[in-house]
Amino acid sequence: MNIVGDKVTLRAIERRDLEILHKWSNDPEITKMLGGWHFPSSMPDQEVWFERLSFSSLNQRFAIETQDLGIIGTANLVDINWKDRNAFHGMLLGDKDIRRKGYGTDTIKTITRYAFEELGLMRLDGNMVSYNEPSIRVYTEKCGWKVEGTKKQFWFRNNQWWDQVIVGITREDYLKFTNQ
Repeated sequence: MNIVGDKVTLRAIERRDLEILHKWSNDPEITKMLGGWHFPSSMPDQEVWFERLSFSSLNQRFAIETQDLGIIGTANLVDINWKDRNAFHGMLLGDKDIRRKGYGTDTIKTITRYAFEELGLMRLDGNMVSYNEPSIRVYTEKCGWKVEGTKKQFWFRNNQWWDQVIVGITREDYLKFTNQ
């Protein structure tokens, strides 16, 4: 089942996507904006990662696709906690020329709608490197998420420590935001 937004469709990641995913996973301009730890990866590494993807109800990863451009990024709902009805969401947009055109906003709104209206979750969490101000703004200003905290000196990038900005949205806040 694909998840359809206004500009994007979230679909399963396919083997045909591996070449572009490999390119993005090795692009320093992309990886410096993401949380977590990133090492150079080979195409065999990418294939192993793909083989380990599963139809798990705890971790879902999606290709972000547009009708005109094809795959433009990835999004996820991971660490889904069905008992407490929450999950972590993250997103990666690929090439720079597709940014600032509403694709990220539509992806966040689409996955948030899916999480609350289809999966019945009660909250979503996310986090960003503090210098990734464009992502923080899109989540909080355009999609109704809230900054809920900061973990000081959480990530080490370019010989410097950076804070982790924690964002989240509850089902109640989502419903208020969508009914504005």
